[in-house]
Amino acid sequence: MSNKQNKDKIGILSLGCPRNLVDSESILSKLSLKGHPIVDMREADVAIVNTCAFIEDAKKESVSAILDLIELKKEGKLKKLIVYGCLAQRYNEELKKELPEVDAFVGKISLNHDLKRFSLTPRHYAYLKICEGCINNCSYCVIPKIKGKFVSLNMNSVLQKVEAMDKDKVSELNIVGQDITGYGRDIYGKYKLHELLNKIVKKTKNIGWIRLLYLYPSRIQDELLDLIRDCPKICKYIDLPIQHINNRILSLMRRSTTREEILFLIDKIRKKIPEVAIRTSIIVGFPSETDREFRELVDFVEDTRFERLGAFVYSREEGTCAYNFKGHIPPKIKAERLNEIMLRQQKISQENNKKLLGKTIDVLIDEKQKDVYPVRKDVSGDTNFSNGVYLGRSQYDAPEVDGLVYVKSRKLLGEGEFVKLKVTNTLEYDLVGEVL
Repeated sequence: MSNKQNKDKIGILSLGCPRNLVDSESILSKLSLKGHPIVDMREADVAIVNTCAFIEDAKKESVSAILDLIELKKEGKLKKLIVYGCLAQRYNEELKKELPEVDAFVGKISLNHDLKRFSLTPRHYAYLKICEGCINNCSYCVIPKIKGKFVSLNMNSVLQKVEAMDKDKVSELNIVGQDITGYGRDIYGKYKLHELLNKIVKKTKNIGWIRLLYLYPSRIQDELLDLIRDCPKICKYIDLPIQHINNRILSLMRRSTTREEILFLIDKIRKKIPEVAIRTSIIVGFPSETDREFRELVDFVEDTRFERLGAFVYSREEGTCAYNFKGHIPPKIKAERLNEIMLRQQKISQENNKKLLGKTIDVLIDEKQKDVYPVRKDVSGDTNFSNGVYLGRSQYDAPEVDGLVYVKSRKLLGEGEFVKLKVTNTLEYDLVGEVL
C-alpha cells in the first residue's frame, strides 16, 4: 500500500482513433500493475499524451495538447511529460529538438498481450484490437510508415481477452484494427476473421453486441457476410471505407478496387443482409480530382444512400506517394466539396431515419441525459416520463462516431442495459423513442 502511495501518479490524454485508445489502456494497465496510481490529469505527477499523426488536423491537435502540458510542467504542476504514439514515431528527432521540455518520446507500441485491461471507456463497452499495421499501401496514407508491417494477435490471445471482457460483463465489444479483414494472413496464411468471430460468439455469454470496425472492400468474404447475417450478436453494421468511386482517382489512391467492384459489393451486402447499415468514408479534393469526378462521387452518394457516411478533405502528408502528385486542390475548393457532400448526406440520413418511425428496435443504454432542453421539445416534452431521458445507441451506431437514440422511459435504466424501444420521432442523425 505504501509502495503505491510513493509511486508517481499518472494521467493520460488519448487522442485520435479507438485503436489509440486501446494502446492507452495497455499503457495504463502496465503502469497500474507496477503500482502507479492512475488519476485525472489535474492530479498527475506524470502526464502521458498518446498522439495521432494521421492527417494535418490530428497533428495540430496533438502538438497543441503537448504545448498545454508543457505549460503545466513549467508551472511546477507536472514532474514529467511523456509523448507516445504516432506523432512521436513519425517525427521523433524533430520533436526532440523543438520540444526539449518533453522527458521522453516513445513511438510504436507493440500489439499488446496483457490480459488485465485498464478501461478508458464506459464499463459497458470496450474496444479490442486484433491486428496492428496495414496490408494496404494507399498513396495518401502514412499509417504503414508509422505502424509498420501487418501483425495479427494470435487467436488464443484474442479469445483470452474476450473471455476477460465477457467476465467483466461488457455489453458491446468493438473489434478494431487498421484492417481487420486482413486478420490471420500473417500467422495462418489465410484470412481468418470469420473463423475468429465464430469462436468469439461461442465464448461469450454476457456480451450482447459484437461490432466490426474497418472492413477493407476487396477482402470481405461471403463467409463473413453470412456470419453477420446469421448471428444475432454481430451488429448488422458494415464499416466499409471506399474513399472514392471514380476509377481514375481510385487508381491514383492505390485502393485496389474499382467502381464496378464497389457497386457489386454494396449490392451483394444489401441482398445478403436486408436490414444492414453500411457506413463508409470518402475523401474529397484528392490531387487532380476534377469537378466532373467530384460530381460522380456526389451522384454515387445520392444513389447509394449510405446509412452512415464520414467525409474528409484530402490531407497532404509528407512521406506518402500522393505528396508529390500534381494538381493539388486549393483549400477553398476542398472545403466547398466537403460541405456539399455533408449537406447531401444530412438529407439522406434524415430520410433513412424516417423509415424507422413506428418500428421497434433494440437499444443499448449509454447514460442518463442530464439536460434534455438543448435537444428539442419533442424529446422531453411528455411529462409522463418521470425518470427522464437516456442516451443510447442502436446496433447501427458505433460509439463516438455515429448517431444517438434519445430514450424516454417510465422506469429507471442502467448503463449497459439493452431495451426494446418504439421509435416515435426522427431527427437528422438521431432517433427518439419510448421503452416498451
